[in-house]
Amino acid sequence: MRCLDCRTESKDTHSVGVCQGCGAGVCENHARITNRTVRHGSPQGQCAQAEARRVLCKVCAEAEALTAAAVTL
Repeated sequence: MRCLDCRTESKDTHSVGVCQGCGAGVCENHARITNRTVRHGSPQGQCAQAEARRVLCKVCAEAEALTAAAVTL
């Protein structure tokens, strides 16, 4: 798989991951690594949570950052 963002820049770069937002292949330069909280448990019992990695492309990372900023206003 090749990096979609590199392809739009007329480059040919192997992907190191897949964007969890749009499914595009991303290289190490275009990948944005974010954290997300994963919760485990049942509604009646105790819940546990842990931090997990999330890979996004530049476009999806920027869109999520704008959305998060709008929500906090």
